Amino acid sequence: MKNYTRFSQVQNDLKSGNITCTEIVAYYLKQIEANKHLNAFINVYADEAAQLAKHVDEKIANNTAGKLAGLVIGVKDAICQKGKGIQASSKMLEGYISPFTATALQRLLDEDAIVIGNLSCDEFAMGSTNEFSTYGPVLNAADNTKVPGGSSGGSAVAVQAGLCHASLGSDTGGSVRQPAAFTGTYGFKPSYGRISRYGLIAYASSFDQIGTFTNSVEDASLLFEVMGGIDSMDATTSSKPMPVLSNLEYGKKATIGICKDVMEHEALSPEVKKAAEAFIERLRNDGHTIEEFSFSLLDQMVPTYYVITTAEASSNLARYDGVRYGYRAEKPENLEDLYKTSRSEGFGTEVKRRIMLGTFVLSSGYYDAYFTRAQKVRRLITDQTNDLFKQFDFIVSPTTPTVAFDIGREKTDPTEAYLADLFTVQANLAGIPGISIPFANSSNNLPIGMQVMAAKYNEAELLSFASTLLAVEA
Repeated sequence: MKNYTRFSQVQNDLKSGNITCTEIVAYYLKQIEANKHLNAFINVYADEAAQLAKHVDEKIANNTAGKLAGLVIGVKDAICQKGKGIQASSKMLEGYISPFTATALQRLLDEDAIVIGNLSCDEFAMGSTNEFSTYGPVLNAADNTKVPGGSSGGSAVAVQAGLCHASLGSDTGGSVRQPAAFTGTYGFKPSYGRISRYGLIAYASSFDQIGTFTNSVEDASLLFEVMGGIDSMDATTSSKPMPVLSNLEYGKKATIGICKDVMEHEALSPEVKKAAEAFIERLRNDGHTIEEFSFSLLDQMVPTYYVITTAEASSNLARYDGVRYGYRAEKPENLEDLYKTSRSEGFGTEVKRRIMLGTFVLSSGYYDAYFTRAQKVRRLITDQTNDLFKQFDFIVSPTTPTVAFDIGREKTDPTEAYLADLFTVQANLAGIPGISIPFANSSNNLPIGMQVMAAKYNEAELLSFASTLLAVEA
């Protein structure tokens, strides 16, 4: 089968009869089997995907197929599909079968997308490496000794290695954009509230947003257009009309902000910095206006993010107590022992670390010192970010401070690994859209990603501009 980089190419071949959905699914199933060592998939829906492909082929023949007919996708193991196992890559939800389908996924299915399986992630979406999964680490296809990023590492690798055409992930502080940068894929996170969170297992509810991994901006736009929009099942979805993204043309020159504090940060590796500077120079040569700015709260963003998200995680994960559902300890001595043992055995190391931190910052005597203060800083970050977009059309930066690092590093030094989110958490704190674009490779042939952010709800401009960056890259 051809190496399709855009879904429009698949559609053209389907319409001309050069290929069928059945053949597409068969090809991806063969690829998944050949790349089992990457550990990206938890469950592969081989028989169901093949049957659905046959049904979609019939709809294509009858001219009744939806706009995503022929699109084969993988889904992060935190997004529910009715009748399918959903574990959030955790022992806590082992054996749980979802009774409903997430709104975002259902909208794709309604347009005849084919789900080929669910994909590994860091447990309950907590991690930056995809090592914290009860199913073991996911391997970066570019170098199997390196992490793929997280928490949506399985989703990133599935697209990177050609195991499906596109995939769904979730982004709480960079969990789509960071693994996209590490794997050389396009990772898109829309504004908070653009895509329904109904059916997404919650980590931090005021940050979580479903996003996509694709091989092109064009496909990211298509998936966003289908999935986005208000949903009665999620009160946090925006009522603002969805943009029309059929024509990705950015017919003007942009004013682009470059954060001086980012480019001079000690965590930024020299190689990533050099590549980013070369990319920015190409933007300048293409006629865009490049202006530097300072952001005084840069070093406060990661601490603010982790204080608030762990607090929300502590609250969200309190429901997994061994009583109502989830893992239940055997032969507890009493009710208190049931709670303690069920949660100790059911949750992994990183999840327990974040629950304990979140419980601490919410505890009596510390609530105002940590959680309340972090919320105030979040407001300052949001206000300053919104002010920047009165000056700039877009903010451009490296997606991550480094390229993909060795497997095992986060387990020995979690604080250092948390810095992998340094440049991505701003978008989640402020609720704005962002996209990571692959634009270079390091000296050891690992992908480097560039992040572009725009004002809230300005996805149309962001995606249109991002599509022009391909021409700049060339």
